[in-house]
Amino acid sequence: MKQAAQLTGSLPVPPTRRPFYGWRLAAVAGFVLALVNTPVFYGLGAFFVGMEREFGWSRTLISGAFALSSVEGAIIGPIAGYLIDRLGSRRLALIGLLIYGIGLLLFSLTKDVVTFYLFFLLVTVGTGLGGWLPMLTVVNNWFVRRRAMAMAVALVGGSLGGALVPALAWSINSFGWRPTAAGIGVSILIIAVPLTRLIRNRPEEYGQRPDGDPATAPSGAAEAPRATATDKAGPQSPDLTVAQAVRTRAFWLIAMAHGLSAMATVALSVHAIPLLADSGLSLEMAGTVVFVYTIVGGVFQLVGGYLGDRIPKPLAIFVFATCQTAGVLLLALTQGLVFAFLFAVLYGIGFGGRVPLLTAIRGDYFGRRSFATIMGLSGIPMTALILGGPLFAGYIYDTTGTYVPALFALAALNFLGGIAILFAGKPKVGAR
Repeated sequence: MKQAAQLTGSLPVPPTRRPFYGWRLAAVAGFVLALVNTPVFYGLGAFFVGMEREFGWSRTLISGAFALSSVEGAIIGPIAGYLIDRLGSRRLALIGLLIYGIGLLLFSLTKDVVTFYLFFLLVTVGTGLGGWLPMLTVVNNWFVRRRAMAMAVALVGGSLGGALVPALAWSINSFGWRPTAAGIGVSILIIAVPLTRLIRNRPEEYGQRPDGDPATAPSGAAEAPRATATDKAGPQSPDLTVAQAVRTRAFWLIAMAHGLSAMATVALSVHAIPLLADSGLSLEMAGTVVFVYTIVGGVFQLVGGYLGDRIPKPLAIFVFATCQTAGVLLLALTQGLVFAFLFAVLYGIGFGGRVPLLTAIRGDYFGRRSFATIMGLSGIPMTALILGGPLFAGYIYDTTGTYVPALFALAALNFLGGIAILFAGKPKVGAR
């Protein structure tokens, strides 16, 4: 047969390459994030309105559960990151989603402040183990050159979960917050096992390489395409250990930039719906405003991912952080539906564009080997900044009857975070 091939001049047919699983995995990650983000992040305010109506609790007290869960997240984050880097995202995601579903079922049985805090903490343990950290670790493992866009694909799925907030608000108004929480919890428990079976930890375990690059390059073949961003993270980007990463200026400035910008995002996840309801909007219309900034944010996550693979990420993050700052300032001046929707558009552009970039830049700067642990550790300084956001906003409202001073302060801190990222330089390979 070999002689026949030589005589006819034909060549052996090369083996067919398997489709790159990374993009499908990014979509799976986005779906998981949507399950986590809808009730516990974007729709949290709707649950809090329902609880406020039933129990008559102050907004500072309700916000305290979120603040306490942030402290818990700072403790669990490094542990979860360590386990992910050693056991894989699939196992941790399954455990986390099961805890999340059980937590929501118990949350629906809340009777007093103590059970509210305990059950809400259980919910956040589940989301911490099964949501953001394991999903973005998987995406970081499967992409290098297209990391920012892949992060955007995953995160836009989570953002589109906010599109369900009007339906969530309708369910709470129609059936009550307890049946709504219980129904979501049961749904999570049903799909947790089949969903996590789709997760694959690293491309090398399946004979593939990041970005779908060939496993081996034939002799004389052209080099793989190079990244176009100025701060590109190609295959030779640094793979820092945890000890090396925490000694870099970049680790602390990225955490500071992320934490300061997230202060406003987290505070609004708790207080935006109550704030808009106070301004005269119905609960459903307030949920619709959240829906709008979620959709805009989802679109601009893709825009941010596209730009992040082509221009320096710190510059792009600064621009989007400035847009987010302007949106928060506009919310402070909101009077009526028109201002509310203008806020939704501007704020969505800002937070949507910066989110994938602040995650992707860590992969660029610190590599893949210890990404989850480094991300988990960065949650500690971030939490120290984020913790006060919801509490501060709730306290200002309870003492003054308005959110305006809190929003101006959060806007100023958000802009400071945008400035901080400009001074985070990429660590050198072998940095210590």
